[in-house]
Amino acid sequence: MTQKFYLHLVSDATGSTLHGLARACVAQFDDVTPIEKFWNLIRTEKQLDMVIEGISEYPGPVLFTFVDDKMRQKLRNACRKMNLPCVAVLEPIMRGLSAYLGKEIKHMPGLQHALTDEYFERIDAVDFALNYDDGQMTEGLEDADVILVGVSRTSKTPTCIYLANRGIKAANIPLVPGVRIDDAIFRLEGPLYVGLTENAARLAHLRRNRLQSGSEELDSRYSENKYLDDDAIEEEIKQARRLFSGHNWPVIDVTRRSIEETAAEILTLLSRHNPDRIFQ
Repeated sequence: MTQKFYLHLVSDATGSTLHGLARACVAQFDDVTPIEKFWNLIRTEKQLDMVIEGISEYPGPVLFTFVDDKMRQKLRNACRKMNLPCVAVLEPIMRGLSAYLGKEIKHMPGLQHALTDEYFERIDAVDFALNYDDGQMTEGLEDADVILVGVSRTSKTPTCIYLANRGIKAANIPLVPGVRIDDAIFRLEGPLYVGLTENAARLAHLRRNRLQSGSEELDSRYSENKYLDDDAIEEEIKQARRLFSGHNWPVIDVTRRSIEETAAEILTLLSRHNPDRIFQ
């Protein structure tokens, strides 16, 4: 039986960091479903009073990312009175870094979202990923950091978007039976090419589900027989692997991988491909 519980996420910034950490932690427990109460941009005591009232109404563990000492202590004291766990998820990291670096913590919320050069790099990377999605553009493709190549439904687009949010210019090229791609596109000097593949049975299952749900229209480059036929899918995967092998590209099997796991491996490959650049 699934256990449900209220989980309060309290942040003095946008809360995106806290949300990701909370999801990662909850995923380590079987048969639990958090009912998330999200409180972001909490920067005044009056706002915090409203949060504490909400926690009192729906008791549950509290995770927070306040950097202001007074706000932190007020929230902790309130949770102690309600006998609820209250965890400052970034505090051990910040204290450890402060001790190692010998520097004081700035105590300024939301600094990671300031309009820095890195912020604008992420915006440019997202634009790049959208413009070079699904092989729709080739001019300027040499500016990509990474080019993902694979058959339909191997998570090329979402992986590119995820990487773009890390400031990485990612493009993708679909491999469609009977559609010829100029080999020069696969021999650009700058980008890292990565082949994405997937188990044939899993690929067929994904394609059928997507079409049946109406969430995807059949690409005009496919016939339905070729797109859904098990033997045709097997042949697609074999041809793709021959292409990857012929160019000596690294290959990632995404069958049992999340987008985050695939992106993490690509980041490792990028670091080796371009050791002079720091990939976030």
